[in-house]
Amino acid sequence: MAKKSFQELINSPGMPVLVDFYADWCGPCKAMSPVVQQVASQFNGKLKVVKVNIDSNQAAASQFRVQGVPTFILFHKGQQVWRQSGAMPAQQLTQVIQQYV
Repeated sequence: MAKKSFQELINSPGMPVLVDFYADWCGPCKAMSPVVQQVASQFNGKLKVVKVNIDSNQAAASQFRVQGVPTFILFHKGQQVWRQSGAMPAQQLTQVIQQYV
């Protein structure tokens, strides 16, 4: 199966897409990993989660001006509707996503 382009991934029709920009060397990213998995399973079938390693996907990181990791960007119908950098509680992430699912 061909890898989808980043643009194809975020233009997912019908469901919002949460992009998690991370790096393997980033402590807060590692701390957020179980939170992101929890949110992904909570919204299973209603939300697409895409993890983007900024070290191996520098073009996507620079396209969205990702300055620090983790950075979360929520896309709805291809449009960026929310963005936040840094670790956050699962409840906060859930509240944001609930507005779009």
